[in-house]
Amino acid sequence: MSLDRVQGLPGHEAWGGRLEALAGHPGPLWIFGETGTGVSTLGAWLAGTSGRAFLDDADRLSEDDLLAWLDANPRGVLGAHLDPEAPARARAASRCLAFRLPTLEEAPDSVQRCFWTLAREEAVAPPLPPALAALPCPGNLRGLRNRLVRWRLLGQLPEDPAPRLPLDQDDLAANLHALERLLLHRALRRAYGNRLEAAKRMGVSRRHLYLLIARHGDPVRGEAPTHEGPKRLRRSQHSRNPLHP
Repeated sequence: MSLDRVQGLPGHEAWGGRLEALAGHPGPLWIFGETGTGVSTLGAWLAGTSGRAFLDDADRLSEDDLLAWLDANPRGVLGAHLDPEAPARARAASRCLAFRLPTLEEAPDSVQRCFWTLAREEAVAPPLPPALAALPCPGNLRGLRNRLVRWRLLGQLPEDPAPRLPLDQDDLAANLHALERLLLHRALRRAYGNRLEAAKRMGVSRRHLYLLIARHGDPVRGEAPTHEGPKRLRRSQHSRNPLHP
């Protein structure tokens, strides 16, 4: 495992200076964090650097098996997603020096660096849509990698994890327009840009789908809207803003 891979993990700017101390610790290490934060990467690097045994996915073993492994490997490195204070692993983890890796949300300054590191690994060339590196990112580094792969293979952008409608106003036309856009873009993304499939998902004709795309654009193909929207929306906008042309 190369140091470059370790330097590409979330929050490395903050904790990278502790690597030497971790590698030189005389006892076992419990490296943990959420899925996709780089537990396996850091654990393998520490084990290889200091000549230790490495046990990945330590969560999958019973506590008795973990205690037996630690007896056989008193300077071993364990990778886990469970907190060391979790009751099911507390006795085994209490023998270890615990180190937690942060998530991308906890280390937002790392997102762009992690993103471009993964882009180089996946041979995805710029320019790339900003939405690919946007937070939140379920799955952390794994989620970022999956976004890049889907973009390279399918031209698919990530779906908005928490789409919001403008329900702060009592304007039916505006809210219907926003809901229409949300459903269209979700159908296009789930159909990986296949418009016939998107039309079937929405229960509309292909002609109707193209009308909706003209109003709202296509996030998969990166097409912007080319139509102002239905008359009811334009009337609503005009009533709220008399100076609107």
